[in-house]
Amino acid sequence: LIGVYTNRHGERWELQLKGSGKTPYSRNGDGRAVLRSSVREFLCSEAMHYLGIPTSRAASLVVSDDDVWRDQFYNGNTKKERGAIVLRLAKSWFRIGSLEILAHSGELDLLRRLLDFIIQEHFPSIAMNDSNRYLEFFSTVVSETANLISLWMSVGFAHGVCNTDNFSLLSITIDYGPFGFMDSYDPNFVPNTSDDERRYKIGNQANVGLFNLSKLLQALKPLLDPRQKQLASQILEGYGEHYYSRFTELFKTKLGLLGENEKDNYLIAFLLNVSLLC
Repeated sequence: LIGVYTNRHGERWELQLKGSGKTPYSRNGDGRAVLRSSVREFLCSEAMHYLGIPTSRAASLVVSDDDVWRDQFYNGNTKKERGAIVLRLAKSWFRIGSLEILAHSGELDLLRRLLDFIIQEHFPSIAMNDSNRYLEFFSTVVSETANLISLWMSVGFAHGVCNTDNFSLLSITIDYGPFGFMDSYDPNFVPNTSDDERRYKIGNQANVGLFNLSKLLQALKPLLDPRQKQLASQILEGYGEHYYSRFTELFKTKLGLLGENEKDNYLIAFLLNVSLLC
């Protein structure tokens, strides 16, 4: 993270470099990025923006003179590639993992301070003096995450690494590492060649979203009283219904279906199955 920029419209953007090298938080890697993946991130994040899907943005791409060694297909065949750096932007880069790591290490005071900062900066509808502010925050993240994954599904997009460190607290698409768009409908489509267990196949993205939100709730529980914990669990239980409702709404729009008809869901499922057979 290199700074915060406020544009002429008063919008606040956090600027981040991807591929610039090691940071204090690097996990045994060199912190570099190769040109091919940098170009893909630049193009896809901009494509997602213009498809109307909440996402980080790409401002620039600079080719590096440094050589980067990568095993592209994880088959032991390491090759030298050209490096690159992407300057990318988001309203915030905080992720579910940002809270999860603090709860796991027992840093509850810092967890509370970080949560209050995130709410104050990015959730203006939540009053800071509201004793239920963490509950309101969780409810918003649950509904917006369901909305985001519904939008992914509506364009056939699959995120290849949907762990808690790649799920934004602002429910935007971040960290375009392995990803892909389906050429034809296949619920078993996997965009990540290293995902041998098909954990992040496109048909499982909504379930992975639920898993990550359950980890968020687990991180928040030390800050909630017993009543709030019970309500938060009920909110999480409503994730599936929210996702399915939004998913159905998006696909009905694609088909030009108006009003409500009990056979709408049948038609959507039928057409998806037909495309699977083609």
